[in-house]
Amino acid sequence: MTDTPPLLIVWHSRTGGSEALARAAAEGAGAAGQRTRAEDVTPDRLIAAGGYLFVGPENLAALSGAMKEMFDRCYYPCLSRIEGRPYATIICAGSDGENAQRQLDRIATGWRLKRVAEGVIVNTAAQTPEAILAPKTIAPDRLAEARDLGAALAEGLAAGIF
Repeated sequence: MTDTPPLLIVWHSRTGGSEALARAAAEGAGAAGQRTRAEDVTPDRLIAAGGYLFVGPENLAALSGAMKEMFDRCYYPCLSRIEGRPYATIICAGSDGENAQRQLDRIATGWRLKRVAEGVIVNTAAQTPEAILAPKTIAPDRLAEARDLGAALAEGLAAGIF
């Protein structure tokens, strides 16, 4: 057993896409990964973690409300207490995902987190109301990418390279 603080995998999903990606990342991270719904994250959980993987959908060209609410609720209690810790992101989007990615990066910059992997944006191509609201199925190669990212983050934390 190791004394390495865990990789906190914070996720929110309404239609299952982000949840599937977070689950795959947690599989990759193994015992080091703690997959936690955004609404269940507390400042203490963030402070106890060694690094972060934020996984969520883009809704209306922004982070989902639940992800944003988690950041709103935890931002000031964690300010200056988690500086320099590694983070990565996975955004599940119907078309673009860039605005949600930018919004999350701005929050992480305020916390002075260190991005350690290129942002992953999974485009589901959901463009009609029916497709947007439908349960999402993520392609196996994208799930493998999330699994690999979880493994890399956990290994980086364990090796002390972040």
